[in-house]
Amino acid sequence: MDSAELPQRSNEPAPEPVDGPRLFRKIAWRLIPYLFLLYILAYLDRVNVGFAALQMQHDLRLSNTVYGTGAGIFFLGSALFDLPSNLMLVKVGPRRWIARIMISWGIIATCMMFVRGPMSFYVLRFLLGVCEAGFFPGMILYLTYWFPSRQRAGAIAKFMTATSIAGVVGAPISGWLLNLDGFSRLHGWQWLFLAEGVPSFLMGFSVLYLLNDKPDDANWLSAEEKLWLDTELEQDRDSSGAAEKHNLIDAFKEPMIWLLSAICFVDQVGVYTVNLWMPLILTSFLHGAAATSATLSHADAGRIANYCVLPYFAAAIFTVAIGYSSDRSRERRWHIAGCLVLSAIGFAWAGTTHSLIAALMGFTLAAIGYWSIMGPFWALPTSMLGGRAAAGGVAIIMMISGAGGFVGPYLTGRLRDLTHGFSGGLYTIAALTLVAAAMCGLLRARPTTSQ
Repeated sequence: MDSAELPQRSNEPAPEPVDGPRLFRKIAWRLIPYLFLLYILAYLDRVNVGFAALQMQHDLRLSNTVYGTGAGIFFLGSALFDLPSNLMLVKVGPRRWIARIMISWGIIATCMMFVRGPMSFYVLRFLLGVCEAGFFPGMILYLTYWFPSRQRAGAIAKFMTATSIAGVVGAPISGWLLNLDGFSRLHGWQWLFLAEGVPSFLMGFSVLYLLNDKPDDANWLSAEEKLWLDTELEQDRDSSGAAEKHNLIDAFKEPMIWLLSAICFVDQVGVYTVNLWMPLILTSFLHGAAATSATLSHADAGRIANYCVLPYFAAAIFTVAIGYSSDRSRERRWHIAGCLVLSAIGFAWAGTTHSLIAALMGFTLAAIGYWSIMGPFWALPTSMLGGRAAAGGVAIIMMISGAGGFVGPYLTGRLRDLTHGFSGGLYTIAALTLVAAAMCGLLRARPTTSQ
């Protein structure tokens, strides 16, 4: 019997080879929708002040400079703590650290309903940035645990569409919440902060149960799939040189990180000018240049919120398309440069026109460009570095670009008060964007052999 069984054992079928594309589709369907939802909540809590300002600026008597400073100070808090937060994520694991981030920012986002003047506005926006620090760079780092560099731009682009979908979903919801003004003796902007802050707090607890730290922890992957993926990611790090740049100091010594930081700084100047000023700029076309939130009816607020859906919807479509094109052609820098040129044209158009529809079209072009660079852009630093260096590199970029998130809103508000118009700020940002597009020529054409 024993000898008869031996041939049968030797002829047992070998494990089926892993289908790589199918596995990555499986991972994407498992991870991206959930991360997408988390980032929508993060982005809403970060930028909903742009819609709240349609009422809050009048109710609290905030000048354009005060509003621009408070809206932008979030990014200073975030920039100061992005690096230590991302390093802590590496140490304790994504699951626990992302949960901590979401729970704490959900509490502060809800407390925004208690703003009473400039100082409380500044303090709460700054604390919101501190609490949310590390969330976005942590998500980018987390995706490197699951996707090699050649698959990364597409995966990041799908995840990054959350920022534009947040506008598509958040704009009409914010408009509706503003219409609750006076209900239960709360202002509409207070309802907005309450209704959009609590879900982040609650979803933070779900992270503890639904997020896997790494592929080896995923019970929805087979042993063969885990082994194949580990091997694939290791080979990718070796071929790109990321395996050789694994320590934190390597991130500071990599010249491309500083160049990418400068480009991302300008991109964030534009992104958050769109997010935090577009509703107010479009409002100026409803009743003339002198229009303020004091003259804005509930119907006007809802109308402006609905108009703001178009730029975000267009940006969502093009973000995925540009990410797919970048992965397919294995080219990054000219995709980034082209998107920045398009954004510059859009801002210049919005600054020149005296028509609401034309301004909306200008903001749509700007949003398409500023958002669509995200896939090819974030594929670059994560292909150059690994481990703590990758965490540090992404955090360095976020720290520097975070200053752009402050400069854009502040500059727009300051120039609005000085010139009594928005054109000066839009032209200035358009010029900066063209400079960033030119800087893309200094990026490595093919930073990795798999790019």
